Amino acid sequence: MKEDKICRIATRKSPLALRQSEMVAELVRDKLGFDARLLPMSTMGDRKMEWSLQKEGGKGLFTKELEIALLENRADLAVHSAKDMPTEMDEELSLSAFLEREDPRDVLVVREDLEVPLTLASGSPRRISQLKSRFPNIEWREMRGNVETRLKKIADDQISDGTILAAAGLKRLGICEFPGLRFEYLPTHEMVPAPGQASIAIQTRKDDRSIFSELSHPETSESVTLERNILLGLGGGCQVALGAYSKDHKLEFFHENTGYLTRQISDNNAPDVIEELKSLVKK
Repeated sequence: MKEDKICRIATRKSPLALRQSEMVAELVRDKLGFDARLLPMSTMGDRKMEWSLQKEGGKGLFTKELEIALLENRADLAVHSAKDMPTEMDEELSLSAFLEREDPRDVLVVREDLEVPLTLASGSPRRISQLKSRFPNIEWREMRGNVETRLKKIADDQISDGTILAAAGLKRLGICEFPGLRFEYLPTHEMVPAPGQASIAIQTRKDDRSIFSELSHPETSESVTLERNILLGLGGGCQVALGAYSKDHKLEFFHENTGYLTRQISDNNAPDVIEELKSLVKK
């Protein structure tokens, strides 16, 4: 951390990423007393909009450039959506804080003139697998772009009848409705969120961990750490239909090989639960 107490914050350039980084900047100013400046960057995932995230592997595509800025001391912290973070990172870096979780649910967005959609746009195996029983004959398409762009593509361009978005992103952008579309918030037992969904992750160099850990929300940090440990234990990534959501010692879990499961969980039994899930997934 620079001695002049100016905290340089690496962030993607999308409206949602900038909004999340502004939230972190406010905390840095209020809780740590540092000045805070955003350093917007384009990641490979932002530049290669024609790429399929399923085929290319979506996780590192949105984080690498921000991590390089930390390693080269051009930034003091990087702001990520926790669900986008790979389970492995450079040994000099650390996930030092998780901000309080927003609404973790997914939102089914459909054109309001349609009773039942015939096509849905999503490249997420997790979302596709969990909606198969509800929409067994749906045609799935992949669609890239920031949140507002996707909504316009559905409402105005009608490239698909609907899509699925994270409630947290919509709320942080102040979007509660959109002309021509209806929003259906899916309960977590119907659509188990991705590990870390709705939490903002603060990544720093390990040497600065103690400075920025003060920004962490304890309950969120505990839950997201558990969910990421499950993801790590099962070897999951964005190509795997896996959901994990923990709250109040209850774990909701989904995998394409197991379907929906729940477990009571604590610090004492977490390793055993992860081992049980691994064995169930492999059956």
